[in-house]
Amino acid sequence: NILNRHREIVAERVFAPGADMESHLRSSGIPMMSLESHKPIDRFDIIGFSLLYELNHTNMLNILELAHIPFFTRQRDDSHPFVIAGGPCTCNPEPVADFFDAIVVGDGENVILEMSQAWLTWKASGNHDKKTLLRNWSHIEGVYIPSFFKPNYDENGFQTLVPEFANYKTVKRAIVDNFDHALFPDAPIIPYGKPVHDRLRIELARGCTRGCRFCQAGMIYRPVRERSIETLLSISDACIASTGYEDMSLLSLSTGDYKCIFPLMDRLMDRYRSRRIAVSLPSLRVGTLTPELMQLVKKVRKTGFTIAPEAGSQRLRDVINKNIRQEEVENTIKNAFSLGWQVIKLYFMIGLPTETNDDLKAIVDLVKKLIKIKGPNGRRGKLNVSVATFIPKPHTPFQWASQISLADSKKKIQWLKSNLKMHGVQFKWQNPEVSILEGLWARGDRRLSRLLVNAYKKGCKFDGWSDKFKYQLWKEALCDSGVNIDFYTTRIRNTEEPLPWDYIDTRVTKDFLKSELKKAKKGEHTVDCRSGDCNNCGVCDFKIIGPKVFNNCEERVFKEKLASTDDIKETFYKKLKISFSKQGQAKYFGHLEMVKIFLRAINRAGIPIKYTEGFH
Repeated sequence: NILNRHREIVAERVFAPGADMESHLRSSGIPMMSLESHKPIDRFDIIGFSLLYELNHTNMLNILELAHIPFFTRQRDDSHPFVIAGGPCTCNPEPVADFFDAIVVGDGENVILEMSQAWLTWKASGNHDKKTLLRNWSHIEGVYIPSFFKPNYDENGFQTLVPEFANYKTVKRAIVDNFDHALFPDAPIIPYGKPVHDRLRIELARGCTRGCRFCQAGMIYRPVRERSIETLLSISDACIASTGYEDMSLLSLSTGDYKCIFPLMDRLMDRYRSRRIAVSLPSLRVGTLTPELMQLVKKVRKTGFTIAPEAGSQRLRDVINKNIRQEEVENTIKNAFSLGWQVIKLYFMIGLPTETNDDLKAIVDLVKKLIKIKGPNGRRGKLNVSVATFIPKPHTPFQWASQISLADSKKKIQWLKSNLKMHGVQFKWQNPEVSILEGLWARGDRRLSRLLVNAYKKGCKFDGWSDKFKYQLWKEALCDSGVNIDFYTTRIRNTEEPLPWDYIDTRVTKDFLKSELKKAKKGEHTVDCRSGDCNNCGVCDFKIIGPKVFNNCEERVFKEKLASTDDIKETFYKKLKISFSKQGQAKYFGHLEMVKIFLRAINRAGIPIKYTEGFH
C-alpha cells in the first residue's frame, strides 16, 4: 500500500507455498512467482521478507530456492535481486544476517520508501555496483548492511562485530515519531479463503511502557504513540467501505491503555452497531477491562477476552514487573462472567527467572479459585489456560538470563497438566521443543546460518505449524552443524560479556536494562512513564521523539447509554434475489466462502441489511 502509492514503484505479494503447490512447482520446473502479475520473483529488483517469527526462517530459504536465488549474499551476483528483511526478529538479525543484503530495524513505513528512492537514484546514475547502493542504504536510519560487519569470535565463543567503516559502527532503530499521521493501508486486500485473522485490524497505538521485564515488544517499540479518535474513525470508515468486513479488531500492545478508549468505543458502536459490525479488543490488561468497557463490546456480539497474569504468585509478578494483583484478576473474571461471557482465556509462563515450585503451585491455586466464580444464572464459566515456556529475548532486562532446559520445561508442563484436570478448565501449552528452538534463534549469532541451511535440507519447513514441526530433524541438524544449543539457551550470561546484537541501538540503553535486572532480583516495581515520571530508558529526546497520547478526549455519559439495548427499528425492507455463476478460479470456492464474498460485497456497496433477530 505504501509503495504502490508511487507510480515508479510496483510491489507485489509472495507467500510460501503449501506442500502440494511446492511439489507441482518443482516437478514442472516453474519458478516462484508473484500473486498479482505471476512474474518470477527473481526478476524483481528487490525481494523483501517479513521476519515475524523465528521458526519461519526455513520458509524463507524455501522461497529463495524455488526462485532459483542462492541463499547466501556472498553467492549472489549483480544478476540477482537485492534481498532485504524487516520485522520484529531483526532486533537480533545475526542468525540470518548472511542471507540478506540489507535489514531494516524498527518502524519500516518511512524507511522502505527511502530505500526505494535510493534504489531509483542508483539505477538512474548508471553505476550498477551493488556496494554503492548498499553504502547509500547504510546512511538511512534503521538500515543494517550485514556485509559491512565481520564477525569475530574470542576464546569463549563470544561474537563481536568488526565494522568495515568508521562512521557506521551501530544501527539505530528507526522510529515513526508522528504515528497519528503515519500511512495506514485503508484498502487492504481481502482473501477469498479464510485466513487466520479474518477481520479488519486497526493499529490504534504503537509502543508500551508498562515495563514488563520479559517483554521484548514493550522495550523495542517505545515510546507510546497513539492515533487520535478522529484519525481512527477516518481509517475505520475507509477500511469498512473498501473491505465490507463485519469484525474489527483494535490493535496495540495494550489496547486498554489507550487514553480515549471509552469515547472511541462509544463512537465506533454508534457508527456500526446497526450494521452488526463487532469490535474486539484483543490485548487488554487486567486493570483496564472494566464493566463499562465490556458493556460496550457486547453491544453487537461478545468477542473473546484474553487475560495474562503471566505468573501465579504475586512475588513472581513483582519480579517481572507485572503490576497486577490477584484481586484484580478475580474481579475481572467475575465481571466478565456476570455480563454473559462464558469462556475466558488465561495466559501464563513457566521458567521465569527465580521461579520455584511454589510459583507453579500458585498457578494451579489461582485457576482453582477463578473457576469457582459463577455468572448471574448460577453457572460457572469456562477457562482456557495456556502456558508457554519463558524465552529470554534480546534488548530486555532478562536478555542475560537462563532459559530452562527442554527436560525441565517438559516436566513443569506435565505437572501443570496433571494438576489442572478440573471441570471447566481446558489446558493448552506450547511444545517445549518449539520453545527451546525459539530460544536458540532469539539469542543466536551468525554461526547459526549453517544450521538453518542444514535443517532446511533435511526437510524442515513450516516449523511454526505443529503438524509440520519435526524436532528430530532439528536434532540431527544441530549435531551435523556442531551447534551446542545450551551455549545459546540455558547458559547464564555475564552482564559484561559481548552480545551478538550489541551494535543494534534500539534507543533503550544497556544501563537501563541492567538497572531493571537488579530491580527484578529485588522484586521492585518500575512505574509506567505514560502516567508517571520518566524512567530514563534512553528512548525519548523530548524534542522529536517522545510519548504522544491524547488526553483531551471528550468523555460521554455511559451509564444511561449502556443501559439502553433498544434495537434499531426498521419499518420497511424487501428481499433481493441474486443469480450468479462461478467462473475461472472461482469454481473452487466453497459454500461458506461464497456466503462471505456476497455479504462483504453487499457491505462494500453500502446496501442496508435486515438481520434476523433469532428465536429468543
